[in-house]
Amino acid sequence: MPASPTGRRTALALLTTALVLPLAACGNDGGGSPDASSAGSSSPSGSASAAHLTVLAASSLTDVFKTAGAAYEKEHPGTKVSFSFAGSQQLAAQVEQGAPADAVVTADTHTMDGIRSETGTPAVIAKNRLVIAVGEHNPKDVHALKDLTSSKLKVVLAAPAVPVGRYSRQVLDAQKLKVKPVSQEPDVRSVLSKVELGEADAGVVYRTDAATAPEKVDAIDIPDKQNALASYPAATLKDSRHAKAAADFVKWLRSAEAQKILQDAGFQKP
Repeated sequence: MPASPTGRRTALALLTTALVLPLAACGNDGGGSPDASSAGSSSPSGSASAAHLTVLAASSLTDVFKTAGAAYEKEHPGTKVSFSFAGSQQLAAQVEQGAPADAVVTADTHTMDGIRSETGTPAVIAKNRLVIAVGEHNPKDVHALKDLTSSKLKVVLAAPAVPVGRYSRQVLDAQKLKVKPVSQEPDVRSVLSKVELGEADAGVVYRTDAATAPEKVDAIDIPDKQNALASYPAATLKDSRHAKAAADFVKWLRSAEAQKILQDAGFQKP
């Protein structure tokens, strides 16, 4: 009996059915596939069934997105979400090089704007502010941005291409403060690590990052009028193999459930 020309998977499904139920198979002339689903792929209608999503996300989202991903998987059985965390500039490079992924979340709109030809329309899912991270109990007595100019302090910042590095220089420049960092790191978690390990006396990080290491670092608040407000846009990638599932996940990041997870971790409303 000739197979219906609906692609390799459908042909295989029909052949299997024909071997098991020959009479039923002969009576099915392409009017309905015995099993239209295929593990690990979306259905023809674009549903998110059995999708495995890969999301490129800014380093500062490492902890909260692990929690968010678990919550999303519980709410959407059959969908698995894996994350690849790095500095936003590294994520943009991965997207431009065609890394296989379904969505991207950066720590600034500037980086997202640079890859707009590769994404859907971005939506801001959260905001954040900077703090000064210092060793536990603040052994160097740092209390304000101006203290970072001291030649007696080992200060570490993120590199200028990194969103948190750009924000840091923005707030320092606005106060006309000259800070000479002992190193410039590729992402915010590297800045935090230097302070945690005692390799730096102080570093500028996001408030949410400092909150992940309360037993190793103290966070010195920067007044809002001197601070910068970081925005986190999320977008699907045009080359995603699971376009519907990716769009559903990005939309979910602005839901009440996801927003509670983000705000419980210290992020601000979008």
